[in-house]
Amino acid sequence: MEQRDSGAAPPTLGVGMVGYAFMGAAHSQGWRTVGRVFDLPMRPVLAAIAGRDPSAVRAAADRHGWAAAETDWRHLITRDDVQLVDVCTPGDSHAEIAIAALEAGKHVLCEKPLANSVAEAEAMTAAAERARARGQMAMVGFNYRRVPAIAYARKLIGEGRLGTLRHLRFTYLQDWLVDPEFPLTWRLQREHAGSGALGDLGAHIVDLAQYLAGEHLVGVSALSETFVRERPLLAGASTGLSGAGGGAERGPVTVDDAALFTGRLTSGALASFEATRMASGRKNALRLEINGELGAIAFDLERLNELSFHDNTEPAATAGFRRILVTESEHPYLEAWWPPGHALGYEHTFTHQARDLVEAIATGRDPAPSFADGLQVQRVLAAVEESAEKNAVYTPVQAQD
Repeated sequence: MEQRDSGAAPPTLGVGMVGYAFMGAAHSQGWRTVGRVFDLPMRPVLAAIAGRDPSAVRAAADRHGWAAAETDWRHLITRDDVQLVDVCTPGDSHAEIAIAALEAGKHVLCEKPLANSVAEAEAMTAAAERARARGQMAMVGFNYRRVPAIAYARKLIGEGRLGTLRHLRFTYLQDWLVDPEFPLTWRLQREHAGSGALGDLGAHIVDLAQYLAGEHLVGVSALSETFVRERPLLAGASTGLSGAGGGAERGPVTVDDAALFTGRLTSGALASFEATRMASGRKNALRLEINGELGAIAFDLERLNELSFHDNTEPAATAGFRRILVTESEHPYLEAWWPPGHALGYEHTFTHQARDLVEAIATGRDPAPSFADGLQVQRVLAAVEESAEKNAVYTPVQAQD
């Protein structure tokens, strides 16, 4: 690990988090760990965590190391010991909380996707720009940028090792909705999640495509589908709806199960995307391949310490994809971790995310991805939905007598 200066202790940065479920736990791990691994210019302190259920949020505070628990996020953002607010709630509350926190003088980290609509994302970006003039920072949490292999891929592309980019392929496949009896959680309701696999998974691969290529998507053509249109209601969430047979109560799924789309980048390079939570057997299969005139890279999140690289300038007799084990100290983020060959995992991306934001705050450097970057992704997602709606006409072939 990094060696620490024996001089004066760095100033503290009080962190307040809103939300304590899956992302709350992941972000807590990052904040709890980052100061023990990296030599930081500020020391993050887990000041308070907020959630509506008093017993659940208190348990989360005890489990993850937060000093205090709040049941109202509005009170959390007024605390003097909180300088940064980390928003880990469902998308329907991102805009309200993030804007209020910025207006209260706090730095903000907000989970992806930035919002549930372009209008909300635009309002958040405008608030972030106003806050930036006061010295506050705002960043959106696309944590996969912080996978060392992906950050290294970005470096190779930036150095011109792939030459002019021609074709990008991105897929993000999960299977947790394959069972039609999986309950109707908030992620399956548009009013809370904004969209389904598109926003949940597609946002990641849209961001990664633009991040790695260093350019924006300027046009898309899309298809989407909801395969299971009703699901059992969660206990205590009765709405009076029921299945056709009068059995367990069910409610409508109002988001997509899968989205497929193609796109064009500003340079003219072509891209394809696939996001689904209905891919049987795939747990967290984010895969990408980028082809350029001089070479190609490929990556699989389920083997996240590895990057495949092909140098097209080598003689054909010996050329081919080679495996790079991204665990060397000169690779991104690895200077603070273990000796070469000792692998990192998913949770480390949140530690790296925390490090980058703390350093941006301490140095006055604009963090990335910014709210403006999140807005750009939101515009792409909206264009995908618009295209999918236009392409939604489906006429099945009639069986012949």
